[in-house]
Amino acid sequence: MQAGDPFTQRPGDAEKLSALRRVKAVATFSLGLCVLVFVLCRIYADASPVIGFIGAFAEAAAIGGLADWYAVVALFRHPMGIPIPHTAIIPTNQARIADNLGRFIETNFLAPGPVRKKLEEVDFAALVADWLADPRRSEGLSQFVTRLMPKMLVALDNSGLRGFMLKRVTDQVATIDVAPLAADLLQTLTEDRRHQRLFDELIGLLGGFLTDQEAQDSLRDRIRQELPSLANFFRADAYLLKKIVHSGASLIEDIKTDKDHPMRGEFDRFVERFIENLRHSPDYAKRVEKLKRDFLARPELATLAEGLWGEVRTFLARDAAAPDSLLRTHLAGIFVEVGRSLADDPKIRADMNEGFVVALASFVESQKSGVSTFISEQVRGWDLGQLTQLIELNIGRDLQYIRFNGMVIGGLAGLVLHTIDVFLIG
Repeated sequence: MQAGDPFTQRPGDAEKLSALRRVKAVATFSLGLCVLVFVLCRIYADASPVIGFIGAFAEAAAIGGLADWYAVVALFRHPMGIPIPHTAIIPTNQARIADNLGRFIETNFLAPGPVRKKLEEVDFAALVADWLADPRRSEGLSQFVTRLMPKMLVALDNSGLRGFMLKRVTDQVATIDVAPLAADLLQTLTEDRRHQRLFDELIGLLGGFLTDQEAQDSLRDRIRQELPSLANFFRADAYLLKKIVHSGASLIEDIKTDKDHPMRGEFDRFVERFIENLRHSPDYAKRVEKLKRDFLARPELATLAEGLWGEVRTFLARDAAAPDSLLRTHLAGIFVEVGRSLADDPKIRADMNEGFVVALASFVESQKSGVSTFISEQVRGWDLGQLTQLIELNIGRDLQYIRFNGMVIGGLAGLVLHTIDVFLIG
């Protein structure tokens, strides 16, 4: 017999076989003894009235023992090799036993109620948490994931999933009403007057423009073009430029140092009006919507996405192949942290366990007919001789005690009948 064979010799089988043989020998000896006593009682029937009672007991005991021997043997084989009808019950009905066993297991052990109840006893989330919280196991899992990373990236490229995801993201963005979203975002930025930092940056840029020599030369050229020639003869352009730069620098400095400057208040009102228009103005909503559609329709967006994906793909593939992979290190840490967080959060564990129960119960429900068929096919394929030997080895010892019971009950019945015959009828 090979490993995995249902009839493979198991620990304790030798002891069971030895005990079965002993019980068989004792039962056969007892039956023979009853027959012998019956014969002797017949021979010496006139020696004493008591002999008749003993003989009646032995006779009925022998008949009961023979009947039960026949019944026990008929379960497994033909008695004395004679093909008597309705004997060798188990081998003859192997196919029916196989089908009924499969249906019995499907109905009683794989029913939704018992399966779900048994699954609910298992804390799957705790098992997952304990497994992930072990740094060695998480490290092994991260190595497995990083080894698969190049193949997963190739599969994504060949599957068309990347293009599908880009289209889905674009379609989802197209459905978003951007104007109220932008208004909420700007409203958040204006809390605690944080938008004034942007105003400071704008003022700083303007101040830098006024102090830039190229900018001053360009501004001077514009002034010279606007002034009469006589004014240029007296270098009025230089004077005006100096006054503009000085006045502008002075104004910028005042704005920088004065947090309550009127220009800052004007900027506050401008931002507030702009937010209100974004939130409530149909005209602004149409403009923002047009900007969004134009942006999503730009071919540069697809090119940007392709380039970004290429950079990410190259980085992931290169890092996964590196001996000191950052991805592998971070993944291991993430797995450990997930395990620890899961162990500390009973609500998530309860939700996970419920998900496991639903998934596994659904799987068992969908596959139980296949399990029934599998069990039936396996039992049908068992060797008849070995099947009989297996059943007899496990329950045969108890069946032999039926022979003892048959002899005792039969003997008592014979004794009672003989007593009635002697004292009431004879």
